Amino acid sequence: MMDWFPLWISLKVSVIATCVSFVVALAVARRVIGMSGISRTVVDGLCTLPMVLPPSVLGFLLLIIFGRSSPVGQLLARFGIRIIFTWWGAVIAAAVVAFPLMYRSARVALERIDSSIVNAARTLGLSEWRIFFTILIPLSWPGIAAGLALSFARALGEFGATLMVAGNIPGQTGTIPLAIYFASESGRLGEAGLWVAIILAVSFTAMAVMNWTEGRKR
Repeated sequence: MMDWFPLWISLKVSVIATCVSFVVALAVARRVIGMSGISRTVVDGLCTLPMVLPPSVLGFLLLIIFGRSSPVGQLLARFGIRIIFTWWGAVIAAAVVAFPLMYRSARVALERIDSSIVNAARTLGLSEWRIFFTILIPLSWPGIAAGLALSFARALGEFGATLMVAGNIPGQTGTIPLAIYFASESGRLGEAGLWVAIILAVSFTAMAVMNWTEGRKR
């Protein structure tokens, strides 16, 4: 009988990871566009780095950061929180690999806004927070929405870092990419093919949403 848990855990992990990436990427992008010089180059490079690093490297770094012997891992353990080999580990891995796509989309969208609009809002006495939420986000929303679609699709397809950080625990951390890998390894090609079809359909839908938002921008 087909176990549909990978679909549920993948959707849950991808949605939460996308939400985390969305909030952090918007905050960082807003900060970066106000920078200049070497500081901007360094921060922008660090934010983009997960896009080019192999997933195994990201997984290893996350193991170092959240492992039981690390300061972060020991601090979390005091509160009874464990990240490694839990579905929260899968969320963190997915959020890390999805973050650069959300960040770059948000940064480019924010940079395209006419600075005279922002300056006019400041002369009217609007606070930076109000400018951000009532002017910058609405004007850049098509680009941000495209970033959301891309980051969701990337989080959904995450494999390498997830396997290292969360493992493949049946009923707990087994996402669709892991189900495809282990089903094909054990010769269950029909099951693997079904999961491939499902993830293709979901990813295609995300790309269709992105293309739709890009069309609205034009």
